[in-house]
Amino acid sequence: MTHPNEALFGSGDNLPIIPSCEHFAGSEKLILKGFEMQKKLGPVFDITCDCEDGAETGKEVAHAEMIVRVVNSDANPYGMAGTRIHDFDHPDWRQDIDILVPGAGEKLAYITIPKSTSYEDAKTQVEYIQETAKKAGIKREIPIHVLIETHGALRDVEKTATLPWVQVLDFGLMDFVSGYQGAIPASNMRSPGQFEHRLIAAAKAKVVQAALSNHIIPCHNVTLDLKNPYQTYKDAEKARNEFGFMRMWSIYPTQVQAIVDAMKPDFTELEAAQNILIAAQDAEWGPIQYDGELHDRATYRYFWELVQRANFSGTKLQDEVTKRFFS
Repeated sequence: MTHPNEALFGSGDNLPIIPSCEHFAGSEKLILKGFEMQKKLGPVFDITCDCEDGAETGKEVAHAEMIVRVVNSDANPYGMAGTRIHDFDHPDWRQDIDILVPGAGEKLAYITIPKSTSYEDAKTQVEYIQETAKKAGIKREIPIHVLIETHGALRDVEKTATLPWVQVLDFGLMDFVSGYQGAIPASNMRSPGQFEHRLIAAAKAKVVQAALSNHIIPCHNVTLDLKNPYQTYKDAEKARNEFGFMRMWSIYPTQVQAIVDAMKPDFTELEAAQNILIAAQDAEWGPIQYDGELHDRATYRYFWELVQRANFSGTKLQDEVTKRFFS
């Protein structure tokens, strides 16, 4: 029987299926703690090994080399660790890439580019990553995530979303608000203001639209309240259901499960999706009737992406679905 990936999508038309949570860790201790958490929760979130805010001044080389070592180590069994390099205006961003790409390019889940101020900034960094990978003999495309957190990046977001290898557009709330130099009160770095202030809401919507229209994933900013997992859950739920974000950052261990849970597909819809996909495959992806409704390839695509995301979030699927589509 034809697999849905072969039956339902043309090349490049489907969104990447990646975890809904990305957990940031700066030091070796916190990165290894993240790997331990992955082993307990399962492969339901990525870990971003941070060169930008994680490296001590003057120790950038040692920090990047440490990331290469831990990413390649047995502590990272799922291969679900990426990295954030320094921004375009920092003197060490090329040095980061020169160490990370030849050293861990085969295993890095992604490379995040922060604080771009224009399409040209992002393009220069993307091209340098590509050139470095080619020189190192790395054949794979290393997924690239671009942080949209400046006026210039937001202005050019539609163009930036068309860059090769880009998998995710991240919205960076704190730097975005800071860039307004007091015009947006700092209270709007938290809920409810981060969703209600018109400039912030408009920016988030613009990032999501640019991402989804180019078949890449929009990722939401962090929740600053570290001690309240419920606030993280509510922020993730609102980001997913009202703005269309499909991924969110975590900066504290208790935020991971809250984000994964908030972004899981609705159980009732998931049950129907699984039954529809089984019937559709039996019908060789022709139109079917289910529960009094007509379904065809358009709805099959929607349900297949939903089921894949549910699988990535650790949701238990029907045995038949696992056997047919994921074994």
